Amino acid sequence: MSDLKIINLVKNFQGMDRPAVNNVNLDIHSGELVAFLGPSGCGKTTILKMITGLFDPDNGDIKLDNQTLLTTPTEKRGVVMVFQNYLLFPYMNVNENVGFALKMKGVEQSIIDTKVREMLDLVKLPDIGLRKPKQLSGGQQQRVALARALIASPRLLLLDEPLSNLDAHLRDEMRELIVTIQKKLNVTTIFVTHDQEEAVLLADKIALIFDGELQNYTSPKNYYERPKNTEAAKFFGGVNFIKTKKNNNQLETELGDLVYDGNNIDELEIENIITIRPENIKISDKNEYDHNSFKGTIKSVIFSGTHTRYKILINNIQLECSLQSVGINNIKEKDEIYVHLPKNKIWGMND
Repeated sequence: MSDLKIINLVKNFQGMDRPAVNNVNLDIHSGELVAFLGPSGCGKTTILKMITGLFDPDNGDIKLDNQTLLTTPTEKRGVVMVFQNYLLFPYMNVNENVGFALKMKGVEQSIIDTKVREMLDLVKLPDIGLRKPKQLSGGQQQRVALARALIASPRLLLLDEPLSNLDAHLRDEMRELIVTIQKKLNVTTIFVTHDQEEAVLLADKIALIFDGELQNYTSPKNYYERPKNTEAAKFFGGVNFIKTKKNNNQLETELGDLVYDGNNIDELEIENIITIRPENIKISDKNEYDHNSFKGTIKSVIFSGTHTRYKILINNIQLECSLQSVGINNIKEKDEIYVHLPKNKIWGMND
């Protein structure tokens, strides 16, 4: 078991007008793969460095399996971190790099050799043990760094922007490899990224961090369908936001009255904002629904391959709709159409 608990964590740096990390609370369960997502400078890596012991927090606690890490030396925490620039020893070959942690612990060389072979097989690099880091591609160096981190059987694995230096093809390969290895070893893992797609593809849960503060912590699906606020929705590509006024189970808007099926209706304030993903809006040349259907005009049509994006004007409110391109070529600019907002796809927020 490797449950991580972050409690009221605070870190300040001289010269900053706000805390780098401000009162962050998180529960990460054993075996989970969690993404710390946010723009550069938001505090993601600072949290990782406090978990490893490279930085001391100014306030709060970090517990692994209910034991504080703050009084435990870095090398005894059972936490390993793979850095963005890999930090392989240039004068050592791959075998020596991967086995370094075990050598420092005084493990017998025959055991080290066996473990190194196992780790290189795990990261799918069985035949490069005698090469030096400069003889490796970026993707190979990343795999070696991962093997070096895993050989010590860590309780917690931390990955700092692990894919940022790789091209698109190698990123896809490494994403698949990281998930496969993480599930196989069942090691609790946190990875830092500023890439929403990467976080969604890899993570069981995403911690969204802005300006040192935790904005939301939930599953990738909820960020798309049930965002906490407009800032979180926009970060995940949300573009449709409509001001509403709650009236029992209906929402009054400039579009007209909306029937709302969200389970947070009781939590919504009288004045709130609803959002709906572009791909969840339905359009038609005739009115096919008895609720949440409004007449609008196509303002623009943008073809992007498999999908086509429409901007639609309804009562001076602009909505964006994204549909598969197949079979909808007859819709063009200035056409009048009906727009349907499914009641189970709109989501209200107090913002």
